[in-house]
Amino acid sequence: MNSLAPLKQICLIGVGLIGGSFVLDLKRKGLVERVTGIDLNGDNLERAIERKVIDAAYNHICPDSIGGAELVLIATPVATLPAICTELAPLLPGQTVVSDVGSTKQSALAAFRQYLPQHLPRCVAAHPIAGSDRHGALAAQFGLYQDKKLILCPHEKQDLNSLYRVEKLWQAVGAVTYHMDAADHDAIFAAVSHMPHMLAYSYVHQIAEHADAQIYLEFAASGFRDFTRIASSHPAIWTDICLANKQSLQALLAGQQQELAYLQQILEKADAAALYRYFEKAKQTRDDWQAGQ
Repeated sequence: MNSLAPLKQICLIGVGLIGGSFVLDLKRKGLVERVTGIDLNGDNLERAIERKVIDAAYNHICPDSIGGAELVLIATPVATLPAICTELAPLLPGQTVVSDVGSTKQSALAAFRQYLPQHLPRCVAAHPIAGSDRHGALAAQFGLYQDKKLILCPHEKQDLNSLYRVEKLWQAVGAVTYHMDAADHDAIFAAVSHMPHMLAYSYVHQIAEHADAQIYLEFAASGFRDFTRIASSHPAIWTDICLANKQSLQALLAGQQQELAYLQQILEKADAAALYRYFEKAKQTRDDWQAGQ
């Protein structure tokens, strides 16, 4: 990491947990001199300035906010990339690297190709695997990415120096980096991230719609809390993610409906042996995964 030259400026679009934690660690390590932050929420920008996540605040994309930034990091909901890239296009300095942190990479690359075609070689699609149900500048923290996975999805016109710079910055804050095809990435994270969120939202919604919802919730404890934690995630973020990755999710939802139908069949038959085998396989799979973490 000693060979990684500090950046003079990063422009962070969307000042929250993911981008904020990234620049906090870069600042602490002396790898960026100045961070400008762009966010629509004025109160959030004030908190970001107070916590020294950013050094200058803007409520819109403009020449001053982009300025001499060597890296523009887009950390906003995935559906906002087309509009943001459209605004960035006439303002980007030639050698500025543009990257994102969204959890759907095909949609990110599509936005880069369509709205930043001249800048595409210096666009780097990235996804840090370190989410939380917390958001905003107050959620930003040191050390969030230590030993966490970071996926990079190079494209057909990728400038390797831009890819290298982004990868080294993430490694500098502790992330373990991987390269992956964008379509493979989206299929994987539909299964292990997006689908669990849909299931958590779905179950809480089922409870909320029940006539005895308040009684149920009064007696809900650790099992309910653990299973539904991610249903506290920001609805706008997850609406965008699920729509951007809808094809993978539709297939997974169809498979889940088959699983539920099978469970219903087992219960109707009161087949204890089949239910035990079902639970046992699920438990063993999760235990094996947990042991490898």
